[in-house]
Amino acid sequence: MENREQIGKIWLDLSKYPGEDFYCDGAVEDEILKIARDYSPVEYPKLIEEKKSWPVFYHLSAQRENIVEFLPITKTDRVLEVGSGCGAITGALAKKAGSVTCVDLSKKRSMINAYRHGECDNVTIHVGNFKDIEPDLPSDYDYVCLIGVFEYGQSYIGGDKPFVEFLNILKKHLKKDGRIVIAIENKYGLKYFAGCAEDHLGTYFSGVENYAAGGGVRTFSKNGLENIFKECGVEEYHFYYPYPDYKFMTMAYSDKRQPKVGELSNNLRNFDRERMLLFNEKNAFDGMSEDGLFPVFSNSYVAILGRELPLQYVRYSNDRAEEYQIKTVILEKDDHQKEVRKYPLTEAAREHVRNMLTAYEGLKKRYAGSKLTINKCRLLDTSLECYAAFEFVEGRMLSELMDDCLEKQDVEGFHKLFDEYVERIGYGDDANVTDFDLVFSNIIVNGDEWTLIDYEWTFGKNIETKELAFRALYCYLMEDERRNGLQPDRALDKLGITQQDAENYRQQEREFQRFVTGKRMSISEIYQLIGRGVYTPQDWIDGYRTNREIRRIQIYEDTGNGFREETSYLLYGNYEDENTVELEYVVTGNVKVLRLDPAFDSCVCRILDININGQPLMLTKKGLLQTNGKILKSRTENETGVSVVFATQDPNISIDMNELLPDKENLLRVRMEVVRLPLQIAKDMAGAVKKLI
Repeated sequence: MENREQIGKIWLDLSKYPGEDFYCDGAVEDEILKIARDYSPVEYPKLIEEKKSWPVFYHLSAQRENIVEFLPITKTDRVLEVGSGCGAITGALAKKAGSVTCVDLSKKRSMINAYRHGECDNVTIHVGNFKDIEPDLPSDYDYVCLIGVFEYGQSYIGGDKPFVEFLNILKKHLKKDGRIVIAIENKYGLKYFAGCAEDHLGTYFSGVENYAAGGGVRTFSKNGLENIFKECGVEEYHFYYPYPDYKFMTMAYSDKRQPKVGELSNNLRNFDRERMLLFNEKNAFDGMSEDGLFPVFSNSYVAILGRELPLQYVRYSNDRAEEYQIKTVILEKDDHQKEVRKYPLTEAAREHVRNMLTAYEGLKKRYAGSKLTINKCRLLDTSLECYAAFEFVEGRMLSELMDDCLEKQDVEGFHKLFDEYVERIGYGDDANVTDFDLVFSNIIVNGDEWTLIDYEWTFGKNIETKELAFRALYCYLMEDERRNGLQPDRALDKLGITQQDAENYRQQEREFQRFVTGKRMSISEIYQLIGRGVYTPQDWIDGYRTNREIRRIQIYEDTGNGFREETSYLLYGNYEDENTVELEYVVTGNVKVLRLDPAFDSCVCRILDININGQPLMLTKKGLLQTNGKILKSRTENETGVSVVFATQDPNISIDMNELLPDKENLLRVRMEVVRLPLQIAKDMAGAVKKLI
């Protein structure tokens, strides 16, 4: 067998390949392979939207790259990527590094990787088991990356301490001052308590319950990872906290920059399977942020083993049109001062970043002499690097102060802040320069100083103050359902905004969002396409109560005076499963006709067995049974069962008892299946039956 195979400029080393793939997701990998072979990566976003498939989205989305994009890898660095799979992050590493060595067990996945990154001449992929390949790898890597891989250490390595052994093996291939990067789920991540299934096993609370059911995958708490690092003799390590998780990270926090109240609001990311929603994760995260517990319950971790990064925080805005894709970072400079920088993520976005300096100059001129300070901006734009830098402003977001007022039910305090906001942003309202994104969270308040910290969406035209204020209030209310108690009419009336104005502004907001995203779908929109169901306990309780009431059985006794409510009885029966119910009922000898209502909704009912004192009743006997439903299938004389469809919410079956009951109490036993049906379907089924009983 050939030991090497070339796809594009990438070489696949097959010298340790066992000859077959032992890990495969089935036909979907063939589909992804075809896409990688036949389409350019620039076409992936459109294909993701068309396919509406979680595996396609998961393996091919460029947003997977965020998890390594923030690493300070340079063109002099050598990178080892263990478990490279379909190449979700290989391309990002190849753009930054001098060389990338990939290791993966699957040849098919490695071929996908090679086809999608075929233009990269600095990538080699080793196909086979890591234990077989590892002895031949060099020991001078600047970075060793395990993105969603460390949790499989038991399968890779085996033994009594597979994760310790795995890490010790990796350390051998690292330069003295190199870094190991591990991205992994937190077994105690908040999303698992809130009702998301464990990512690898697909079962609820597996990690929370310490993997009591076993299995070959293990994720860890922060303490659990630290214990492994210490046992391996790792002296320096640092944690980042990707949000909402490492797979589709939009933000990453650090111990030096924890999330603020209100920042963690995008939590419904269950693309791959259904989930429960046991509580509001945003509110829980807010409380944890206040109490300093976010590191304990972060959904994922990125552990950097080695020297500390200067980066304290990063936010990605790359589900936009290509010309607006940027990242925002907070870093600590050599003088230990913090600075905010905005970098373009594409060549097309360079102009957008350059325009931030122009925006600063225009807004500074407009608000000169006002009570609104514009955060200083400087621009670095060279052939090697481009970013807009801003001062790090201390204080609290205006939105936080407004939240404080609402929490204290201080409506007057809220409107006092809002009026102050309108006054300050309205200064120079005849100028032909306006920041359209003057939302409350972009203003930092420190005493009497109000500073506009972010003015990315500044336009060289005049926009009415009332429109800017409406948008700020609209965004504020939309971001957090706890703010719904605020009645905005007072503010809108004071601004002179009519209902028609409000509708026009909402339409403009929709157009602005489309302008920002271009033809791309945002993550939220993709979630609407392929996200699975979300179920709350209250839904279950309400559904159970409703179903229980609907599935009650009502029995009427006719002793010669007809059926009457006062001589009827409600029973719940004993349900064996979702649909099969059995009941016992004592019938006195003076009952002429017994009426049984199997449910309180349209349904199909199959009576499996009915008997008096152990003697079966032949329901197909002429004149014995009457019903307002229709029999689905004729029966022979000696059969006890019968199936009836009811196109009514008051189904009933009447049984003639005259000849069958002696003059004493008798035990009636009924066993039947009852399946609720939508009324129209029941009508269609009944309409297909000719004979009415």
